[in-house]
This record gives sequence, C-alpha cells and structure tokens, in this order.
Amino acid sequence: MPLDNYGNLGSLVEPERVHKACYADEQVFEKELEKIFYKSWIYVGHESQVPNPGNYWTTWIGRERVILCRSEDGLVHVLYNRCPHRGTLICNNLHGNVSKAFRCPYHAWQFNLDGSLRNVPMKKGYEGIVDLTDPQLQMKRAERQKTYRGFIFASLSDEGESLEEWLGKGAKAAFDDICNRSPEGECEIVMNCFRIIQHSNWKIFLENQLDAVHPSITHHSTGDAAAQEQKIFKQKTGEDPPIGYQFLADFSLPYEKWDALDTIGYPKGHNVLAGYMGLRPRDPVTVAHEKVLIDAYGEERMEEILSTNIHHVLVYPCLSVQPPLQQLRAVRPLAANKTLTEIWHFKLKGAPKGVYERSLAYYYHVNSPSTMVNADDLSNFRACQDGLSLEGGGDWVSFHRNYGQDPVKEGITTSVSGMSEQPMRNMFAAWKNYMSA
Repeated sequence: MPLDNYGNLGSLVEPERVHKACYADEQVFEKELEKIFYKSWIYVGHESQVPNPGNYWTTWIGRERVILCRSEDGLVHVLYNRCPHRGTLICNNLHGNVSKAFRCPYHAWQFNLDGSLRNVPMKKGYEGIVDLTDPQLQMKRAERQKTYRGFIFASLSDEGESLEEWLGKGAKAAFDDICNRSPEGECEIVMNCFRIIQHSNWKIFLENQLDAVHPSITHHSTGDAAAQEQKIFKQKTGEDPPIGYQFLADFSLPYEKWDALDTIGYPKGHNVLAGYMGLRPRDPVTVAHEKVLIDAYGEERMEEILSTNIHHVLVYPCLSVQPPLQQLRAVRPLAANKTLTEIWHFKLKGAPKGVYERSLAYYYHVNSPSTMVNADDLSNFRACQDGLSLEGGGDWVSFHRNYGQDPVKEGITTSVSGMSEQPMRNMFAAWKNYMSA
C-alpha cells in the first residue's frame, strides 16, 4: 500500500494495537531509518574494542556504514566509512589496525585517524583548484558522539537531546549495573561477537525479549531436557550440575513464575525486566565476587550492587542488555524483513575468573546462534514476518493483554503482571512519537 494511503504514520499505532505495515512495509521502514535510527542515539561499540591507536571496527547505523577507531592522541572517533574523493568504502574488513592513517584502496588518499586528510598522490593536480583542507575533503565524522561508562553511542543528527538525557534512568541502569559489578567500576568487551541475520523486522526481536508469555511455550522442550540432564548429572556425580544447565532449565518455569515478574516502561521506549534470575548461589565464585566488592566498596555497597533487581534492559531502538550476565545484543536493521543482531559479552575488570566463566556459559548456552533457544525464537520471528506480509487475514497486531491496568507514575509504567504487554505498548508509544515528529 502506498505510504500516503495510511493518512499519517501515527495512525498506524493505537494504544492497544498496531498496523501490520509497521513490520512489513518497506516505505515505513525507510521512514524508520530517517526518523528513528538517524535521529536518536545508536550504540556503536565499546571503548575497549579499540584499545590502541590504529585499532578500528566497522559497523552500521541504519544503512550508514561507520568506522569506530582510536587516533594517536588516544581519542575515539566515529567516522563515516566513505572516501570523500570518489565515495569508496575506506575499510572493507570488520576490524583491523592501521599504523598511522586510513588509505583509500581506490586512489590512495590517506586520512589521519580523526578523519582529517593527510596526503593525496600527485598533489600538484589540485594546486590552485581546491584547498585540501576543505571540510568536504575530509572523512566526515558522525554528527554527534558520546560515551557513557565506556559504551559509545552516535547520532547522525546535529540536534536533539544529550545522550544522558536520552538514556534516562531506565537505560542508564543497563550500563551502571554491568560496570558496578566490577571492583574497578569498569568492564571490557570480549572480542569477537556472534552475528545473526534474522529474516524478520527489528521490532519483533525487541518485543520478544521481554515477552514473558512465550518462554514456557516456545522453549519448554529445551527447558525440560536441561532439567532432566540436571537430575542425571546429580545422580551420577552426587554434585550440583554446572550453572549452564540451570540457564536452560529456567525456560520450563511455570506460567505463574513468569507472571510474578515486573516490567517497567520508561520514556523513549526503554524497558526493564526486574527479577527472574537469582545469581547469588552460595558457591565459591559468588563468595569470591562478594569479597572483592567488599574490599573495593564496603559491605553495604556490595549488597546494593549484587541486589540490583534487573535482569534485562531494552535500550530502544538499538540494544538488548542483560547486565547480571554481561550480555549485549545490538540491533542493526537492514530491511523491513531483515535484521542483523550482534551478540557481545563482557568481562568485569578485577572480578574473579569464575564470574566471567558464568557469563560465557550464558553466552554459549542461551544467546549463541547454535543454541536451541535461538533456533526456537528465530523460527517464530520468521513465522511472524511471513504472516504479517500476507495481504489477507487481518491488518492489526494485538497488544491488548492487561491494557489499561498497568499503573503509571511520573511517566514510568510498571506492569500489573509479568505477562502484561506493557513493553510492546511502551515501545510503540515511543515509535509513534518519533515517527510523528
């Protein structure tokens, strides 16, 4: 359907339902890039990805290709991955290192690591014609770039809220909770990451993350199998099984357990899932972690940190973060029906090795491309996309569960139950604001 036929983009979203065009229409998707991904703050990477001058990574903001790099003065930059001479991509690899300059593979223009033009072959051909210091001949920097606790964001708009204003209390919690768990107050990324191309709209992935109805349905076979293996391990060894089994067994929790959780909707579409996974068993790893935090901050502050009631944070529109397990999934939309997700995990500086091993177990057992959990979800995502792309069968997607029942205070919505579709409604309220602006 032509975009004009929708009247206006805001009309696609009602308080308790949304039109299928939000997921399946390429023209709507193009407007999303323009109004959401190019105007809000998008996660680019972490400072520890580029520890040394000359280190770089390439990634995407919407369809724009960008380079994250560190220059010789120690500063980190986000540059458009484009040579200003003839438009060639400067870097074709995912990551690498250059000694002192980027070199265009086409005509060998060279650029300093802050994007400024360093040298061109046969300069005399430009003498008296163009000034090589002209801003149009430099690699362009992202319009805005800011860092919060080592996590680097960029915006392709000159105007808008500051990063900290945009994150607000809800989204900041994702990064505060990760870093606070380190006795040094910092984390470092583990390179490289898993990457998945999902044949579905980017919003379907985000909606699924805080959907507490689906786990005991979609993932019950995985959870049941893991619970059975736990029993077998205990019978054979007399010991408690590795925590990785429990990560999977949790997916067989009864509905009542999921319904007892809370989701909290913040402005800008950010959402928090509270509770769910207790990660303070009285094992040597936890005891050692508590000790280093007590040594660094004192016992009271240690208790505050490890009692933080957060399992999952959605930083809308670009991130799914699980702070207690140091997991981060970045969302890179490619088309209305295609999304790239990057799955990263982090080490806590100064924390016991076992804390990282716990994070790694979750990374492999739950979030990796090969896990049964991901296979279940990806199948559902594709089925949703295929159904939403049909001409017939209806035009609307329902978010009616507990509509009108979630209490709101000072612009923050707390779900009346864990299974409320509050997160979906909150994200689409933000979507409507972005798209109507």
